[in-house]
Amino acid sequence: MVMFLFLVVALAIVVAAVTLSVVSGGESGPLPEVAPERLQDPLPPDRPVNRADVESLRFPQVPRGYRMADVDDALSRLGAELAERDARITDLESALAGAQAAPHAPHTAPARPEPEDRP
Repeated sequence: MVMFLFLVVALAIVVAAVTLSVVSGGESGPLPEVAPERLQDPLPPDRPVNRADVESLRFPQVPRGYRMADVDDALSRLGAELAERDARITDLESALAGAQAAPHAPHTAPARPEPEDRP
């Protein structure tokens, strides 16, 4: 029983020494502060986003999930580009409908003025 208590006390001393060494930084001083992880490859600002950009988008993880600012920025950018593409598609569809309707419209010659009867 004495040997067991001795081993428990020795183990506690070793754990305390290791913990104190890690917390205080040991011989090399305290551990350096780690910079917060940022989004490495954001969406390209100089061209429209394509499918490969969205598929390669990876958000850095933080203790409670993802950085909200990075996710909000990406969603705002994607939403703006989708709205722009929807507007462009609507414009092109209306132009196409107008172009398709023009050839089917009955083609009439300009009306000629009737000759006047002179007395």
